[in-house]
Amino acid sequence: MRILTVVGARPQFIKAAALSRAISAMGNVIQEQILHTGQHYDAAMSDQFFSELGIPAPAFHLGIGGGSHGANTGRMLEGIEQVLLEQRPDALLVYGDTDSTLAGGLAASKLKIPVVHVEAGLRSFNRHQPEEQNRVLIDHLADLCFAPTDSAVAHLRREGIADERIVRSGDVMADAARLFGEEAEQRANELMTSAGLQVMAGGNQPFVLATIHRAENTDDPVRLEAILKALAAVAIKGVDGHDPYSVLLPLHPRTKARIDSFELEHLLEPLTLTPPLGFMAMVLLERKASLVVTDSGGVQKEAFLQGTPCVTVRTETEWVELLECGWNLLADPSDTLGILKAMHQQLAIDIKQPRPQLYGDGYAAKEIMANLMQL
Repeated sequence: MRILTVVGARPQFIKAAALSRAISAMGNVIQEQILHTGQHYDAAMSDQFFSELGIPAPAFHLGIGGGSHGANTGRMLEGIEQVLLEQRPDALLVYGDTDSTLAGGLAASKLKIPVVHVEAGLRSFNRHQPEEQNRVLIDHLADLCFAPTDSAVAHLRREGIADERIVRSGDVMADAARLFGEEAEQRANELMTSAGLQVMAGGNQPFVLATIHRAENTDDPVRLEAILKALAAVAIKGVDGHDPYSVLLPLHPRTKARIDSFELEHLLEPLTLTPPLGFMAMVLLERKASLVVTDSGGVQKEAFLQGTPCVTVRTETEWVELLECGWNLLADPSDTLGILKAMHQQLAIDIKQPRPQLYGDGYAAKEIMANLMQL
């Protein structure tokens, strides 16, 4: 069986690492070629992940990134279609909810090549989000929808997707946490030294890990200022009488450009800044942090899988089960005091309490492989 896997962004590289290992372990039963659209075109956010996670080098690289949603999706659709016409794989596999995901699914569906969607059925119910539009469309195009949770299965059924197209597989991110968590711990000194963060390696200094990159936050000066003010306050004053925390912010290039254009650079002064980090360094920091503050879908879940409470600076999340069990809490990104209140609440969580097994047993890739073989 020959599969073309389409990836283009950080979360997809991580999921592909877990699944590609399972494919490789099967010998030549499944032959996978990877197509990288180039959606994350910065080498620090793309090539680094391939090398450190052992993902096979892309057989095809479209080099498309930096444009608008419409321009990127159109160019990706054209490029992916050309590769599909040349290669004629037995199936096309896509992950998540990016423009790369939608372009791959559209191209394959129109050529009557089966579409496989890993991480299907997630819904934030905010149709203004480009990711939500992509999720809904790709699920209805897909021949096989691998849903990570029971709620994801329920969403798909509610939208009329037939049961024979739905598989409750568990989450490949749980596989990645199992595969890479211990390795990151063993490489702590090396990873932190390479990132210039030796002080974080021992885990004795309490710190907050933050990531901010979503357009609805970075493109809105009110939201961006409110988030940065909250992080700066924690670094200067602490939270509700607690001593200040070091606040570590790996700075996405797009976020940095918006901070500069909105003249908010002064709010970065109390923070510890780094360039974008590789997955292994992020896993280690997620394990060591007292709290994660993020607007990323993937990082919310990574924090939970590494046993760290999270505050998500969004008004909704596709990972509703994390809210229900209390390990994640939403905070209005335009409300500095609300963000600080949420941080205080999450810092009080007893991290020694057992966490529910929301995303399967860490062997989702095995379930996905078994079902792929029946296409």
